[in-house]
Amino acid sequence: MPRTGADLALLLLAGFRSFADAATAELARRGYPGHRPLHDFAMHAMLSGADNAAELGRRLSISKQAAAKIINVLEERGYVAREPDPADGRRKRLRITPRGSDLLREGEEVFEGLRRQWEQRIGTDQLKELEERLTELVGAAPMRFDTLGWMAEGSDGRS
Repeated sequence: MPRTGADLALLLLAGFRSFADAATAELARRGYPGHRPLHDFAMHAMLSGADNAAELGRRLSISKQAAAKIINVLEERGYVAREPDPADGRRKRLRITPRGSDLLREGEEVFEGLRRQWEQRIGTDQLKELEERLTELVGAAPMRFDTLGWMAEGSDGRS
C-alpha cells in the first residue's frame, strides 16, 4: 500500500520526535534532568536576542505568560539569569548562564552522536542524500523558533 502525504508528514515528525526523545534521555543522564525541546527553542531564541518574556513569547509564538513560565523553569535550573538592564533599571534582561551554555553545547554533542547513529544505520551516502533532499524541500534554515506555538494554533492563527 503506498504511503500518503499525511504518512510523510508523520514520518518527518516522528524523526524529530525520536531525535528529541533520545537527546532528552541522554541529557538527563549527563546531569540535565527535565530538559525539554521547548527549553532548547527558548534558549536559542534568547541567544538570538529575545531578552525578556514579551520578546520570547513573540519569537516562540506563545503568550507572554507562557514565556514567563518557561523562563522561571530555566532560571530555577540555573540555565538562565535575569539581570538589570543598564538602559532601564526597572527592566530585567535575560542571559544564558555558563550552565545554560554547557547544556546547549552538550545538546549539540548529543545530536551529533544521534546523527552518527543514523549514518551507521542507513549509510553515509543515504543520510547525506536525505539531508540534501530535505534541505531542497524545506529550505536551509535549520530552526524556526515559532514551531511550538505554531503547532498549538489553528490555521486562522488562534488557539
